[in-house]
Amino acid sequence: MLRLFLKEHAAYMVFQAVLVAFIMILYWLDGFRNVDTAIYSFVISILLTSAFLGVRYIKRYRYYKKICESPAAMEHMLQKEGRSPEQIQTDLYLQKLYKVYQNEVQTLYASQSRHLQFMNQWVHQMKTPISVIQLLLQNPDDLDKNSVSEEIDRLKASLDTVLMNARLDTFEQDMQIEQVNLQSLASEIITENKRLFISRQVYPVIDVDEKFHAATDRKWMKFVLGQLITNAVKYTFEKEKKVYITASCHESHIQLSIRDEGIGIPATDMARVTKAFFTGENGRKTAESTGMGLYIAKEVCKRLGHELAIESAVGQGTTVSILFSNQDTVI
Repeated sequence: MLRLFLKEHAAYMVFQAVLVAFIMILYWLDGFRNVDTAIYSFVISILLTSAFLGVRYIKRYRYYKKICESPAAMEHMLQKEGRSPEQIQTDLYLQKLYKVYQNEVQTLYASQSRHLQFMNQWVHQMKTPISVIQLLLQNPDDLDKNSVSEEIDRLKASLDTVLMNARLDTFEQDMQIEQVNLQSLASEIITENKRLFISRQVYPVIDVDEKFHAATDRKWMKFVLGQLITNAVKYTFEKEKKVYITASCHESHIQLSIRDEGIGIPATDMARVTKAFFTGENGRKTAESTGMGLYIAKEVCKRLGHELAIESAVGQGTTVSILFSNQDTVI
């Protein structure tokens, strides 16, 4: 501690020595050549400087002791040992810095926990389509290619969800805003999920004007719409029902909606359906739910500057709308 103190005040002591030497030279040049007076002045300067440094060391002793010890925990930095205004301000700064550190650690911990929990659920759910494909391969009869294709589609959709969840942490690096034709995007997603519609005997209805374009990221929005359409079909248990994809323009806002005629979402679950890992009452009716689809969709829309809204009534269906605000062009 003493060595640290001397290092910190080395410049001050050198300055004092130079100052005393300068005064002695002035005395000498001015004709005052009394050696006793010079020695007396030098000794008094040394004593005053030493007394000042001694008092300063005593006042800063506890502070030096704290920063020289090995801390046992991060909370050690929150101990208020400072007495001078500088030390007190330093303690306050360290406390604020510690709060920033805690927030960053908690954010990182929550992200890692979310990834770990999601991966555990995902690996467990992947066993189902793999088991189905294995059973189909063991069947001595002709291989049902449609069933195999359906299970492969489930695997691909789950892999896409995992990749998109992982990319959320680097969203800004993986974003490219462009003018996207909403009708073309909706038709593309319907085509990719046609086997799902056929197997569930649910029919898509697209009512989107080909003039509607929205400034968004095509890849991310394709995933969001794919997730919403998949959910609409998955939770429509009755056959011959429809899923409606519609769009409307209000001033500079474009609203794209996906409405199904499924079982609907209970009112008690509405506030939590976009929370991570929340499956709710409907999720327990199917083994395919991870509780991450709507969460990722909500996060993507928020980061793209779009608004996602959900309206639902039990037994009547669910409508999920995406509002593209402040669209300068509707081509």
